Amino acid sequence: MTTPAGAQAERTGLAWRRTALASAACTVLLLHSAAQRHWGTALVPAVLAAGTSALLAAFGMHRERALRAAEPPPPGRALPAIASLAVTVTAASVFVFH
Repeated sequence: MTTPAGAQAERTGLAWRRTALASAACTVLLLHSAAQRHWGTALVPAVLAAGTSALLAAFGMHRERALRAAEPPPPGRALPAIASLAVTVTAASVFVFH
């Protein structure tokens, strides 16, 4: 059984949105922690997490629009790789600066 392209695009968009929302929630927790530590270098992970959240939201919108197109392009490898790198750098910064 095949799935209509619209449903696939919607599921993909929702998955990216959930990921961006979870990242935003982590950003809020990092901001709270940085405030408890009187800002300083504890702010670095929060700033990186905010950038990652924005990046995930933008990539999700781009991917959903691409899937909704009449002729969707083949999935690129750059978007997931960049998102994974951003998440990894943010997670590493938590251990270094926090």
